[in-house]
Amino acid sequence: MRELTVKDAINEALVQAMEADPDVILMGEDIAGGAGRDDHPGALDAWGGPFGVTKGLATRFGRERVMDTTIAEAGFFGAAVGAAMTGLRPVVELMYVDFAGVAYDQMLNQAAKVRYMFGGKQKVPMVMRTVVGAGFRAGAEHSQTLYSLFTHVPGLKTVAPSSAADAKGLLLTAIQDDDPVVFFEHKRLYMEKEHVDEAPVPIPFGVAKVVREGRDLTIIAVQRAVQFSLAAAHTLAEEGIDVEIIDPRTYSPLDERAILTSVAKTGHVLIVDESYPRCSLATDIAALIADEGFDSLKAPVKRLTAPHTPVPFSPPLEDAYLPLAPKIVAAVRAQLGAGAAIGTRRG
Repeated sequence: MRELTVKDAINEALVQAMEADPDVILMGEDIAGGAGRDDHPGALDAWGGPFGVTKGLATRFGRERVMDTTIAEAGFFGAAVGAAMTGLRPVVELMYVDFAGVAYDQMLNQAAKVRYMFGGKQKVPMVMRTVVGAGFRAGAEHSQTLYSLFTHVPGLKTVAPSSAADAKGLLLTAIQDDDPVVFFEHKRLYMEKEHVDEAPVPIPFGVAKVVREGRDLTIIAVQRAVQFSLAAAHTLAEEGIDVEIIDPRTYSPLDERAILTSVAKTGHVLIVDESYPRCSLATDIAALIADEGFDSLKAPVKRLTAPHTPVPFSPPLEDAYLPLAPKIVAAVRAQLGAGAAIGTRRG
């Protein structure tokens, strides 16, 4: 059985999309060898971005389709919006989501609004790929998970895959979409492996995945929190606690039906999200459940997020910052109560 890392699955999706459609182009800082560095052997494909995701593509498709840019996100994101409006399908890389501020106007006020302001007559088929996540010892300015900044904006679609197969399938869908898509890649998931079909099989947006079925409590996990939640589920299963894990995968559109169906099944909910707690995906999903699934609840909705602080650089503090598996186990125990009570409720 063929296995790929998340990094290689994304690379394969880009290759297949570019082979299928000559209008797909890539833009970003150091996504090949560095702008203009053709003067010595190996320079053309020396980089492939900070994590090597696009390595090999400049050699395969040439610099007319894989373009290193200057360090000027406002400029090349604006160029990508214009390219999309004229018929190309640019996949433009923001090296880290922490740099969102320097390209946010182009996404917030241009890419997101063009189709609406032109009465649906103008499309902006572009993808913004960017890296998120703590746990890499990269400090406060390279470790944030700013999904909510983009999910909040109407006109943008937002995607956060947690596995290699999902990364490939969702990226293929993103590139084919006629609206702008923000595609979040967690740096600590890049080397996670699983079986990935070689065929290009898009995964539709707005369809959540039931990662693990259970009956006692629903964990709604955002991206890397899926891995933390699976580890927690293993520990909890040894105690007789059976949790269900839902990975929404896309947040705009959001699969509300899958979430509410699981809540109706278990009656208990824990939302695990690495991003900040205020105005986050966790708060948005909690509000949805309170509005639409209140009658199904047997206890208040609980959230487990990072604290409302910058990401620490200190390794012990960074580990304490993250919603790791032991915290999830403790939160589930607290919500459900003692094991005896769980057994009584099941009966």
